[in-house]
Amino acid sequence: MKIVFLDRYTVANVDTSVFGLLGEYSEYDYTYPDQLIDRCKGADVVITNKVYFGEDEMKQLPDLRLICIAATGMNNVDLEAAKEHNIAVKNVVNYSTSSVAEHTFALLLELYKAIPHYDAYVKDGSYSKSGRFFYPGPVFHEIHGKKWGIIGMGNIGKKVAAIATAFGAEVVYYSTSGRNMDAGYPAIALDELMSTCDIITIHAPLNDATRNLIDLKALNLMKPTAYIINVGRGGIVDEAALATVLNNDAIAGAALDVYSEEPLSADSPLLKLNNPDKIVLTPHIAWASYEARNALVQKIVVNIKETFNV
Repeated sequence: MKIVFLDRYTVANVDTSVFGLLGEYSEYDYTYPDQLIDRCKGADVVITNKVYFGEDEMKQLPDLRLICIAATGMNNVDLEAAKEHNIAVKNVVNYSTSSVAEHTFALLLELYKAIPHYDAYVKDGSYSKSGRFFYPGPVFHEIHGKKWGIIGMGNIGKKVAAIATAFGAEVVYYSTSGRNMDAGYPAIALDELMSTCDIITIHAPLNDATRNLIDLKALNLMKPTAYIINVGRGGIVDEAALATVLNNDAIAGAALDVYSEEPLSADSPLLKLNNPDKIVLTPHIAWASYEARNALVQKIVVNIKETFNV
């Protein structure tokens, strides 16, 4: 069996030598479209995180039997074309639930507790020079007693709900699909969630129902003291609209780990806010704890073994 990993950088420092125990294995840090066919010739299995596979690629790879997506989302593979070419496609689910849920709280607490400001105050010597044990700086808040709205009640949404409840928040949710429900929490309309919640977190996939779901109209429903966090998919939140409401002080703050264009454009309005302290940005890392990436590799191994009965 010949196995090729096309964008190995996505699992970074996780050991991938286990693939070599299954057959002839080669890996590439990243693969550009004009390199794909040469690298995949003769391969039975291709592993890809973001490298795209469509009809044109598949018809040139007659030996290909399995595409392993090193992620949950399957947008980078033409599933209909794969079916026509008798190529199995397998993704990995539930490997990063804890990682994304924990990152949600890391982003929130960074904002909610004004951590960057207070950290800088101590490290730049201001605290040492103050002569006081306490510094009454920017206002910060407790999660306890706040109303927390979750958009997307899949596995990650449910995990966030449980943790938020442990903090003492009142959790409500909006199911973007109408299928992922949880009887333990009230399901409410999106407009009600946007207008009544103190904290709003997004854990939904990007599809026709969620693209630009959180537009200027939705953002303007939020309370001026509310915060919104997107760790779902870029494209769900209209980033220009988000910049507008932040610049107008219409909401208290925001945090994003995902963007409509990745990497984030240097011209993004999110990088040019009047007050950059109102936003926290991370480079699509919520899913990528060491433990999650290791679990991802192990589950890809299982997918290969199950497909080839080895």
